[in-house]
Amino acid sequence: MRLISERIKLLHPGTIVYTTNRFSGWSSLEPMWHQVQEFGKDLMNISKVHPEGIHFLGYSQGGLIGRVILETFPEHNVHNFISLSAPQAGQYGTAFLHLFFPGLVCETAFELFYSRVGQHTSVGNYWNDPHHQTLYYKYSIFLPYTNNELLSSKSEDFKRGLLKLNKIILIGGPDDGVITPWQSSQFGYYNQNETIVNVQDRDIYKRDLIGLKTLDKKKKLQFITVPGVNHFQWHLNESVIDNYIITNLD
Repeated sequence: MRLISERIKLLHPGTIVYTTNRFSGWSSLEPMWHQVQEFGKDLMNISKVHPEGIHFLGYSQGGLIGRVILETFPEHNVHNFISLSAPQAGQYGTAFLHLFFPGLVCETAFELFYSRVGQHTSVGNYWNDPHHQTLYYKYSIFLPYTNNELLSSKSEDFKRGLLKLNKIILIGGPDDGVITPWQSSQFGYYNQNETIVNVQDRDIYKRDLIGLKTLDKKKKLQFITVPGVNHFQWHLNESVIDNYIITNLD
């Protein structure tokens, strides 16, 4: 994230930038709820230093963690949240899977992830197999709850945390090559036939489960699709940084 920090300091002078390397490398496989709590404490500490409000950016898995932090800590003072190529609706793809589990294949990964053992991994927490939705809702302890597909005592807080935002910016693109389907970065996803259903046609939007429909009607939900960017280049692409990140810091 160094280049993003450098470009912000150059093109948006006076902005204080905080970055973190918590849960980097193999530690990124630790359970998502644990990472949300730890990163969330950091965010709230930063918020206390800046009572006027802050902006918040998360990249890849960090973008999903960031969104859930805002839900879990609804007393945050974040103005704009930028999600940079993050699996907001889940993940079902071999390219991503093989980053950490080279021996697994999509078709059978559910056997690991939809188990008590598999739910101790971050990837298992948001693995969303369109062909095994019954098991997904039975075993997944993270994504269906954070999307309010399954209700909990925290469901109202989750929605309130997102509705506080001035804007959500969802950045992704068709040449990502890792987030699968890439539309997950904008809350779109596969149906049981692996046909893409855009967010506006999914229950999470139509039933306004976490506030996306409300935000959209208030023009606070922004979808940015950028072709030609590989997953590992989003945070290194000056055009993306200058045109879509820095412009959302005002």
